[in-house]
Amino acid sequence: MAGGNLVGFTDNFADNSTEAGFQFTFFCDICREGYKTRFTEAKSHKKGQMLRGFGRLASTVGRMAGTGVGSSISSGTDIIGERISGMSPAWHKEHEKAFEIAQNDAKGHFTRCPRCTKWVCENCWNEQEGLCTGCAPRVSTEVAAAKAEVTKQQIWEKAEKTELFTGKVESKVTICPACGKPAGEGKFCINCGAPLGMIECPKCGAKNAPGTRFCGECGTKLT
Repeated sequence: MAGGNLVGFTDNFADNSTEAGFQFTFFCDICREGYKTRFTEAKSHKKGQMLRGFGRLASTVGRMAGTGVGSSISSGTDIIGERISGMSPAWHKEHEKAFEIAQNDAKGHFTRCPRCTKWVCENCWNEQEGLCTGCAPRVSTEVAAAKAEVTKQQIWEKAEKTELFTGKVESKVTICPACGKPAGEGKFCINCGAPLGMIECPKCGAKNAPGTRFCGECGTKLT
């Protein structure tokens, strides 16, 4: 039986087996966290390594003696190597047994929900309700999550009603007393180049544009 045809207590598993041995990972049906079983060495692989080593030794001896014994044993070893690389019947037999043992081991780390029939880890099992957390979420967890969600909504609502900028936005335009056009913010008119001397109010000290007759801040007549 090939690894892809294995039928486990849950179909949510991965076959990590190789030619050298067997290992499987079983996953929780909710959070997908996995439990990996211990690696078990394949006896057929170990036996194949011994045969390949014996074949190489015999081939070397045969070449030194000038006989064909080495080549015949080497050919036989190559056939065994091909069987191992292609997963031999002995390997598959060991594989089935290893999978059965792995399942029995993994079952101790998962619980089957009687309602949805999912196999879940201890983190996704509600011990009080006897169901998985997908069917029966933990009350304390849900209450905490709901409170956090409400708090977040209240923060956003309050932030939307909060006036962050309380200052005044003013835009004063200086008119050139020589050409009568907006003069800009420099010391000279940007249109005619006439000097722009701001008039200081003798009462409040506010700066006023040239040609202004009354202070823009306190209304005092300017001379």
